[in-house]
Amino acid sequence: QVQLVESGGGLVQAGGSLRLSCAASGRTFSTYAMGWFRQAPGKEREFVAAISRSGSSTYSADSVKGRFTISRDNAKDTVYLQMNSLKPEDTAVYYCAAKRGGWVIRPNEYEYWGQGTQVTVSS
Repeated sequence: QVQLVESGGGLVQAGGSLRLSCAASGRTFSTYAMGWFRQAPGKEREFVAAISRSGSSTYSADSVKGRFTISRDNAKDTVYLQMNSLKPEDTAVYYCAAKRGGWVIRPNEYEYWGQGTQVTVSS
């Protein structure tokens, strides 16, 4: 089992930056692929970025490519989402998720989820 806790959300003006963190419990973190998803009011949960178990491979949604970077530190059991050049359209609750094996972009493939952290970008 994996327990995930997101942090780092907040209110930021357009063009600003935030770094989200997701801390995982246990010492088997490196066996899980990790993903970041977000859900805005009235919208479906959407894929943001994913990272492989070792951190050697990443993939980002087109909407955030070039602005957001996913990374992980397996020694700290933590995955990060560095968000730069934030736009009001990025406003959402951001969730981290974990799954055994390789990463995918489908949210229903992830078996563990954090509680989410709110990111609000003002214009």
